[in-house]
Amino acid sequence: MYEAPDWRRDGDTIRRTVVATDFRTAIAIVNEIAEQAEALNHHPDIDIRWRTLHLALTTHDAGGLTELDYKLAARIDAIVADHQAG
Repeated sequence: MYEAPDWRRDGDTIRRTVVATDFRTAIAIVNEIAEQAEALNHHPDIDIRWRTLHLALTTHDAGGLTELDYKLAARIDAIVADHQAG
């Protein structure tokens, strides 16, 4: 299972906050997350505050965390890393 080092556990949810370089980059990150979420049919809670993204993952159907949450967390981490490298 993916370790999700940038995520913190909060009960049955894992959470991560990402600060993008600007609003446009934050929205680009959200758009890429949306594509991955649709591909996995697993959708995170996303709160956008200017260039700060608050992300939360849980599997409501299962009543807690599943491998799917960690799989999407890994994809989100890769998306964020790509935007921070550029």
